[in-house]
Amino acid sequence: MADPSLRPFTPLVKRSRPKPSKIYPVLWKFAYERHRVYLHRVAADPPPWTADSVLSEYKFTNAFRAADRVSQYLIRLIYADSEAGDATLFLRTLLFKIFNKIETWERLVASLGMPVASEFDYAAYDDVLEDVRREGMPIYSAAYIMPSGGRSGLPKHRMHLRLIRKMLDESLPERLRESKSLAEAYRLILSYPTMGPFLAFQYVIDLNYSTLMNHPEREFVVAGPGALDGLSKCFESLGEYSPADAILWLSDVQEDEFARCGLDFEGLWGRPLQPIDVQNLFCEVSKYTRVTHPEASGRTGRKRIKQRFRMTGPLPRPFFPPKWGVNERIDEWFASQADATRERRDLVLISPAKPYASSR
Repeated sequence: MADPSLRPFTPLVKRSRPKPSKIYPVLWKFAYERHRVYLHRVAADPPPWTADSVLSEYKFTNAFRAADRVSQYLIRLIYADSEAGDATLFLRTLLFKIFNKIETWERLVASLGMPVASEFDYAAYDDVLEDVRREGMPIYSAAYIMPSGGRSGLPKHRMHLRLIRKMLDESLPERLRESKSLAEAYRLILSYPTMGPFLAFQYVIDLNYSTLMNHPEREFVVAGPGALDGLSKCFESLGEYSPADAILWLSDVQEDEFARCGLDFEGLWGRPLQPIDVQNLFCEVSKYTRVTHPEASGRTGRKRIKQRFRMTGPLPRPFFPPKWGVNERIDEWFASQADATRERRDLVLISPAKPYASSR
């Protein structure tokens, strides 16, 4: 039986559409307010950035996946070396994302230098990661649930290193370069051991940030467990839509839905939410509503949000894949922010001084 997530979305076919629940507007209001928080932080505005107490207290990913801290690190990393070939781009992306932890990546680079596919030394990387484990430091992020070494009995990191080596030996980077769509690239990654649907989709999005591929994100999505929980809260029924269909449909109608909620959502400097972003938003709304709508149990029945927000200082100037055409708009936005700041400062300087209030 074919994977239903791989079916093309065909909005012109008449099918019964999803039936929204009372929580459905929260999806758009959350996306709007979470993105406003991000823009305030990028502009280095002082807190508070929102009147929403839940957003202020708990940690949520950005409305746009590519704006998150780890994604930003990866995007800068893969564009820092314009001479890197396809195999090296693939190696750096997968090696970084499988562990998904900046500290692990920086330890590997400090010990072995920047990875190059033609010089990939499986044993040397294994030794460094074993040293980190012996020091009692985690080498994986908690963002994804990563499969273990299974029946092989191998430590998880060793299994993953062998998997990367197998992908390189079987010319996966070249086959990804030749792929005709995001769905086809996804199937190539999914064919490898331990690459379940959710992880394969996340990795194909990461690889698509690079120059290795340039497939439209708007054509394909895979709903992860968190998104399925969010969908179950936002809709009473999906009708004849699959979860992937519902996400693709909403990414198509987002402008109308924001307007219906009275929200002026400008996107990521003009770039609208992509299906991967809507998928992530459903996951975050699943968490958000544990506090705001505790009566909605969803699929999991979870009631608490584990991670609280911690201030980490101002956000660095964002950088996105140049092929998106967003970075030029960011330059203009920062220039307009600087102009507005100067205008406010000048107004303060020319305002008449208040008369001294005598204490007598």
